[in-house]
Amino acid sequence: MLNVFTLANGRLYQEEIDRPDALARLQPVWVDLEAPTPEEKGWIAGCFGVTIPDNITGDDLEESARFYEEDNGELHLRTDFLIQDDESSRNVRAAFILHNNVLFSIHDEDLPVFRLLRLRGRRMPGLIEGAKDVLLKLYDMDAEYSADSLEGIYDELEKVSAQVLKAEVTDNEAGEALAAIARSEDLNGRIRRNVMDTRRAVSFLMRSRLLNAEQFEEARQIMRDIDSLDSHTAFLFDKINFLMDATVGFININQNKIIRIFSVASVALLPPTLIASIYGMNFRFMPETEWQFGYPFSLSLMVASVVAPFWYFRHKGWLK
Repeated sequence: MLNVFTLANGRLYQEEIDRPDALARLQPVWVDLEAPTPEEKGWIAGCFGVTIPDNITGDDLEESARFYEEDNGELHLRTDFLIQDDESSRNVRAAFILHNNVLFSIHDEDLPVFRLLRLRGRRMPGLIEGAKDVLLKLYDMDAEYSADSLEGIYDELEKVSAQVLKAEVTDNEAGEALAAIARSEDLNGRIRRNVMDTRRAVSFLMRSRLLNAEQFEEARQIMRDIDSLDSHTAFLFDKINFLMDATVGFININQNKIIRIFSVASVALLPPTLIASIYGMNFRFMPETEWQFGYPFSLSLMVASVVAPFWYFRHKGWLK
């Protein structure tokens, strides 16, 4: 899909393009390519002279390959953006090419940050004045989206805290808590990666000296927002580790209770076993063997040897 955005009366207007002649008559500030076909890439090359490589959204982590400027003045950036939904979260790579005051963005699926910019660009006059503003606003909204996701993690951890830090925690509740903590830890890690990647991209823009004074100040504000997000992700990692340790501790306590009951039962059954073993010996001279009440006496003795330890353990509170 190829979407072209133009400015009119300070607002961002979107037009979906399905043929090259429609693209040639427009003067866009932003051309968004979602999972572009080779034919659509050819349209871009023919109309704007921009060649889009096939592996432009690859997973090369070297900064020199992700942020650079061509000899003809083209600015190339590749940045990860966060997608969070009810089922999972993931980081999706998007590539940007800034050429002749037109921003080209290439990605494989629709991104929430892009949808948010399209919405605000239509409703807020003056928000976008050029291609560089589009790029900066995308990074600004990416930081905002990460902040909203962090708030969601905090709310989820508050629910887990209320579940874990109560008087009694069952194994089923502990298992549910561990699953929720694992999801929060995974999302928090992805947000931290996303924030780190955004910082690198904004820092590259600031070093490129292509921003005017107002845009440079906006980039500095984005960096300050990212710094605050960094400290919050660190706080959430500490909270996640605490809740993880607490949950595992309660699981260990529940297991220890079970082991303690088995241990008490084993100790309580040792005296009757000893008595039965003594009277099971086949010595010739054992007074109780010929006694009329020898059998009930041995049974009563075994029952008493079981009851006495259980009463003692219960009195000490070891059976709770």
